[in-house]
Amino acid sequence: MRTPILTFLLSIALLSAAAQVLTREDSLHANLDVRDANTFISGYGELKYAYDFIDETAHTNLTRNVLFVGHRFNSKISFFSELELEDAKIEGGEPGGEISLEQFYLRFNISKSAYISAGLFTPRLGIINENHLPTTFNGNDRPVVETLVIPATWREIGVSIYGAIGSTNLNYSFGIVNGLNSAGFENGTGIREGRFEGSNASASNLAVTGSLLYYFRNFRFQVSSYYGGSVGLNKRNADSLQLESGVFGTPVSISEANVQYNGKLLTFRALFAQGTISKADQINRAYASNTPESFFGAYAEAGINLLYLFNKDSKRTCTLFARYETLDLNKSVPQNGIIDDINKKDFIVAGCTYKPIHGIVIKADYVFRKTGEPNPKLNPNPSPQAPAYSTTNGFFNLGFGYSF
Repeated sequence: MRTPILTFLLSIALLSAAAQVLTREDSLHANLDVRDANTFISGYGELKYAYDFIDETAHTNLTRNVLFVGHRFNSKISFFSELELEDAKIEGGEPGGEISLEQFYLRFNISKSAYISAGLFTPRLGIINENHLPTTFNGNDRPVVETLVIPATWREIGVSIYGAIGSTNLNYSFGIVNGLNSAGFENGTGIREGRFEGSNASASNLAVTGSLLYYFRNFRFQVSSYYGGSVGLNKRNADSLQLESGVFGTPVSISEANVQYNGKLLTFRALFAQGTISKADQINRAYASNTPESFFGAYAEAGINLLYLFNKDSKRTCTLFARYETLDLNKSVPQNGIIDDINKKDFIVAGCTYKPIHGIVIKADYVFRKTGEPNPKLNPNPSPQAPAYSTTNGFFNLGFGYSF
């Protein structure tokens, strides 16, 4: 799913003649087909083989397959939806995948450079959250920082406006969405399990998001933030758990800044994200989840298109890349929290991304992971059959993806 950021960029790029339309969904977003009552079908998916060097085991998985259906009612109103199947199979009572809606919203064009989205959509936060087609990022797996610190793909129900400031390359967004559920926070996954994702979301607590995005030649600069409540209980139930309720009660805030350079030969991207949960002690007292007061993550990635060195007109690309990631999911904890060094993680990812034709990508990469030691206080009765934890490990991944 690319909405709303890539799609908004495509709309703006029509004015600056700098856009590349990737899919039929992007075509709808960019208003390239202006016929009324036109229905669009698009999609993307990815499959991966992975080998674990410590366990000496391998597995394969059809990570996801997504079907997009959109419809243009007229020049002002369009509908967008994406249905995703993860892990290939759903079977009652058995561990397996998931069927979910990644987006479900109406878009209202209010001018050539501004529109409103209303429904289930992804707020503009980070790089991957709104632009995670497998054909648009290196490596078989999305960056860990944008999985745990920024819990992409993060979609909620609400309304948001996107636009450009005058005739500049400075774009903005501002949205209101439902908040989080602090009862779902888990040690080691940040706020990820506190997302509602459109399913019976509490609207008693809300969140606001905002961003500024600027383009200069092949560079893209962005800052964005999120601030919202995480307790949607009524006052009586919240008081019984000694939690602060209300619209922004027991708040969570996340801020990030990122930069990208996309050239024909060289590419680069870097991101830093910081999260704060000021009343984490209340959440720990209520749910014993070891929720941190703050967490952060950052990564930097560089790539070179080898085929451009030999043929500058080739539409094929073969990018060698390397990425370094660092994150700490318990940078600081309240007095009733426990520091768990396993939440301090570093990753080095290196590999090759080959695109033989538009819409197809073949990927190979090696991932080196390093963490701290797990805190035994969080697992006082470990299984005697459990293998010893290794603070370092390596993984080889091979896969392919598509988008159309």
